[in-house]
Amino acid sequence: MEDRLALLSAVEKGITEGEVLRLAIQQAVAGLDGLGGTVHLCGPMSALRLVSTVGLSPALVRNWEIIDQDSAAVPARVLDREGGLWVPHGTAGSAQPPGTKPWPGTGLAAVPLSDGEIPVGSLTVVTGAEGEPTRAQWDFLAAVAAWAQERMGQAPPPARPTLEDPNGTGLRQALKAVEVGTWDWNIRTGELGWDDAAMAVYGTDPADFVPRVESWMKVVHPDDLPWTLAAAETAIRNRAVFEAEYRVRRPDGGYAWTETRAKVILDDAGEPYRMIGTAWESSDSRSARAALSRALRHMSDGFLSVDGDWRITFVNLKAEEMLGSPEEELFDRVLWTLPSLRQIPGLEACCREAAAKAVPTSFDMGIPATGSCLHLRLVPVPDGVTLYFTDVTDNRRREAERVASEQASAERSARIGELTAALAAATTSRDVVEAVAQRVLPPFGATGLLVQAIEGDRVYTVGSVGYPQAFLDSIEARPRAAQDPGWQSLSTNEPLFVSSVEEYAERYPDMADRPRVIGKQSWAFLPLIASGQTFGICVVAFDGPRRLTDEERTLLSTISALVAHALERARLYDAEHTRSRELQSALLPQQLPALPSCSLAARYLPTEQGVDVGGDWYDVIPLSAGRVALVIGDVMGHGLSEAVTMGRLRTAVHTLAGLELPPDEIMNHLNDIVSGLGEDSYATCLYVLYDSTTGTCSVTRAGHPPPAVVHPDGTVYFPKAAPNPPLGAAEPPFETVELEIPRESLLVLFTDGLVESSEREIDQGLSDLAHLLRSSDGEDLDRLCDTVITNLLPAGRTTTDDIALLIARMHALPPDRMASWPLPQDPQAAALARGLVREQLSEWDLDELTATTELLASELVGNVVRHAKGPMRLRLLRDTELICEVADGSLTMPRIRHPSETDEGGRGLQLVASLSQRWGTRYTANGKCIWTAQQMPGSGSPASSPRSPLEEFDMDAVPPLA
Repeated sequence: MEDRLALLSAVEKGITEGEVLRLAIQQAVAGLDGLGGTVHLCGPMSALRLVSTVGLSPALVRNWEIIDQDSAAVPARVLDREGGLWVPHGTAGSAQPPGTKPWPGTGLAAVPLSDGEIPVGSLTVVTGAEGEPTRAQWDFLAAVAAWAQERMGQAPPPARPTLEDPNGTGLRQALKAVEVGTWDWNIRTGELGWDDAAMAVYGTDPADFVPRVESWMKVVHPDDLPWTLAAAETAIRNRAVFEAEYRVRRPDGGYAWTETRAKVILDDAGEPYRMIGTAWESSDSRSARAALSRALRHMSDGFLSVDGDWRITFVNLKAEEMLGSPEEELFDRVLWTLPSLRQIPGLEACCREAAAKAVPTSFDMGIPATGSCLHLRLVPVPDGVTLYFTDVTDNRRREAERVASEQASAERSARIGELTAALAAATTSRDVVEAVAQRVLPPFGATGLLVQAIEGDRVYTVGSVGYPQAFLDSIEARPRAAQDPGWQSLSTNEPLFVSSVEEYAERYPDMADRPRVIGKQSWAFLPLIASGQTFGICVVAFDGPRRLTDEERTLLSTISALVAHALERARLYDAEHTRSRELQSALLPQQLPALPSCSLAARYLPTEQGVDVGGDWYDVIPLSAGRVALVIGDVMGHGLSEAVTMGRLRTAVHTLAGLELPPDEIMNHLNDIVSGLGEDSYATCLYVLYDSTTGTCSVTRAGHPPPAVVHPDGTVYFPKAAPNPPLGAAEPPFETVELEIPRESLLVLFTDGLVESSEREIDQGLSDLAHLLRSSDGEDLDRLCDTVITNLLPAGRTTTDDIALLIARMHALPPDRMASWPLPQDPQAAALARGLVREQLSEWDLDELTATTELLASELVGNVVRHAKGPMRLRLLRDTELICEVADGSLTMPRIRHPSETDEGGRGLQLVASLSQRWGTRYTANGKCIWTAQQMPGSGSPASSPRSPLEEFDMDAVPPLA
């Protein structure tokens, strides 16, 4: 390759430009072991013109004779590159001229020809079997291109032929005789006649000529034929002269320029029927600029060129059309002074910037006068700037529509995704309706939503948005009707769309006034179908007339399917929730008992998060001798099984408390019950036993918050009782704490939902509760419950856990209503007891209960003397009932039985049960206590009034006391 460069360097200076380019392409092809090559130079009006070829037939390079610098052809693409470009055959990017047969070789290698500032042409080589050039070969091509550019600058200008130079080529061409042919075309029949000269002009052998106009059309270049025919039709229509210049195929496969001129012949009626004209070859008379101008003149894109002062020097037909002015008005005008371009912001700045940088620039510009959009490409050339205008109005509109469609589709997909997520999170029917109202109505511009479910032959409203209450009341439990759009959609299982009030009145004349009542003007009735069953309808309404598109209707139908499945699941959940609520409500106390030992108030708040009920519960259990048990608990978890467990625990507590068991033993039994439910069953419980005769409380808790004790002076504290683990995880024994409770103190029992949440630790919650209780100051208990709930659970905040609250104001039994005596353990104790009872009842003015109470006391004392041991004590309590107690030091509990006729004993407890309203036994710290309760005089119906022993029993059948 160095030798070839040396040969080029040895070429004498002053050779013509054509010889320079011929030598350069020959050496380039030989140096790369290529198959052929071409040289293109930048012509006027931003086009590349083929000026030299080596090794390539005219058929291969025919479509490369003139190339747009903005095209994808390799000779054009390499102009904007600093180095070379190699494109293999078959690669996207036009490795070979379009419309040609496949080229030999492996690809095309090209380098630009430059004058040092801007490219002036390109050199292209068809590569052989070696494929892409090596680094050394690229350097060789660059050196050849540099040599060619240097020698082109040194080439002498073309000689102008003169008469004194009879051998001048230009002179010979000027003096060459012009051969003119004539032709005759019958417009009506299509017959065409050529003379011999015309045959030569059109490159046709007379033996092969067919006298039809199609013979002429076959030889005209395909690019020139459309506009040439259009010019002929225009001449015929206007009875004018036909003039055209176009390319004609020669016998060797190349094309030559031909001019023609013809006259239209009219018949007697004045109608065109023939065209007679002449034709001659014009290739030799055309300069390269004229040939290129004609090609550009009829380009499909707008094209114009401006000089260094931005004055228009050339404009083609399409540019005239786009700019709205003929060529004579545009020529020599400064570009941005044109009326159609004057209002385009930034046009002048963009043009000047592109020229200054010598870099092609492209941008879109809108034409305000026509509303069209043009794509403008500015390409700097040595003598100015060329501009290409492409009308992209339709393209940009389609692109905008495509982008808008994609954006709308993405938004719809996002909305459906959001709706799907919201429906998946919805647990209740109300949640489903709210999700639809928030996610469906706004995107469609709807203002009304009505969701109804079928029950029998009627529909009932599940939820609604945007409808007046009076209308909702009027359609509640609406029966099936043929002329009803909702029932029509339900009957057919098909969506129904009503686009206007007029359409509604036409379809349903009996309900023509309904749109006026509800204020809606168009509707979409969407049946709700799940598991193959239609169970409801969703109605989307609009304030104005609205004709939904097919896409919108399909989308609404798809949404209705999502809503149907979510609503079906929510309705099942609602039904389970309702059953759970009803069960829970039935298991909780229906009302609090009225007790002399305490005043009571309670509240229960179910969770508002989800639909599962919780296991929070409370209870108040009256016991004997002025005692009362206050119980509160929380079964961990939410659901129907937890509610059932809560009911079982409450029943168990009632039973165990009725047995007068101590608090710690009750907790032991409850722990056994919960442990038997399974490893995952746990519950907390707080059991407080208050004795109004002593003013003491026994507190036992299993994993539950301690009670709050509020003294009458406002002091608040939480007893430091051992918490013990929750039931189901605890191991007995349970610790019990004894408290002294001043008269009129408050005991506040609550579950953890009141004082603990995700936003507040339990210590802070207890502190807030203490502050509220400290300022209660004798407040009514019901009002105090509301105050505590309101302040610890502010309005607008939903509960995430159930809340149970029980407040009791403790009352003590006055000393003058209690009487207690120790008794000796001998047979005389019964008589002593009868005397003490008689005296005390006389002091209390209860003489009418004396006989019965003496007998009860005597029987109880006699049983202790006979069967028990230890110190014995008799106590009378005057409360809502008259309580008679006999305590001893024995742990043996008496039991009632049915004695035979020969048994000496066993009838005492039967006598006690018959004489008293209630009786029972309980353990004490030192033994046991047997007690009886009698109704006070005047406090009940005659059926429940105290009974005389003589009325109930045969005293002769009762054995004498020991």
